[in-house]
Amino acid sequence: MLEGFDFGVQMNVATSWKRGPGTRGTVLRTIGPVWDGNEVWVITGGALLFAAFPEWYATLFSGFYLALLLLLLVLIVRVCAFKWRDKVDSDRWRTGWDVVHVIGGFAPALLWGVAFGNIVAGVSIDENRWVTTTLLELLNPFALLSGLVFVLLFWLHGTLYLTLKIEGPLREDANRWAGRLAWPAIVAGAAFLLWFQLAHSNTWLTLIPVAVAALALIAVVPLNRRRREGLAFGATTTAIAAASIALFGGLFPYVMPAVNDPANSLTVANASSTAHTLTVMLVALCVLMPIVLAYTVWTYRVFRHRVRDEDSPAPGSELLEKAKQGYREAFEQD
Repeated sequence: MLEGFDFGVQMNVATSWKRGPGTRGTVLRTIGPVWDGNEVWVITGGALLFAAFPEWYATLFSGFYLALLLLLLVLIVRVCAFKWRDKVDSDRWRTGWDVVHVIGGFAPALLWGVAFGNIVAGVSIDENRWVTTTLLELLNPFALLSGLVFVLLFWLHGTLYLTLKIEGPLREDANRWAGRLAWPAIVAGAAFLLWFQLAHSNTWLTLIPVAVAALALIAVVPLNRRRREGLAFGATTTAIAAASIALFGGLFPYVMPAVNDPANSLTVANASSTAHTLTVMLVALCVLMPIVLAYTVWTYRVFRHRVRDEDSPAPGSELLEKAKQGYREAFEQD
């Protein structure tokens, strides 16, 4: 829900390409204060997976190593694009990094989608819990559809975020693009969720979150037409949350099914850490999570202003510039 709209905003750098590097910079400024915090949630998720389900983590990397390594490299270069884009006062320099931004939005969404599609559908796992499915076999129709859905949904999610964060002509452009993206996202999402429910879900109870996700996506169309931008963004947020619940709920009690031999499947029980480790993690989570959530909410509140154009100062920019100047002076001293 958080990193997803970051990816979508970066994809929208392509839709504003003809307006020049200044306008593309305005688009990127909408996530400037929050993108790194959003990415931390993804990294933390990987760390928690390693701590809570080490067997799942090990098996996942044994078969998805190249895809996950490519994802990691894209995320690293993506950080460089955010940090270095404005280091040189050159349109050619900025345009080069804008290309990286577009790739940095599209590629992770596609890779996450393909990975989730294969996790849900299952892969071949041997008795040593090694994935024996080849890279080409991972690119199956269901996984590719999953990748397409992730791209369209995140793109729509990011476009609706822009409608909340930009003023002027760019805001109207974002609303128009949201209207164009809504229908393909609805069609692809419906096809994917129905396929998942009929072929891969272990319970009919997941029809509830599937229906919620479908209704939320459909609601984007009238909300966007009426320019109810906050509600439209809330609808895509709800759709992402409901789809996540459906996918993991449909997997339960498995976390990684083995299509060649069900006995080799990883479950919540056989892939998890010891009870002591899980207890310690639960206590730490209960103590730290409210603090992190409160800080995240505070951050979004501080940076809730709309971006007007590439030259308009943001609230608090003078204080930020003083902090940067003090940082430079501290490191320039002999």
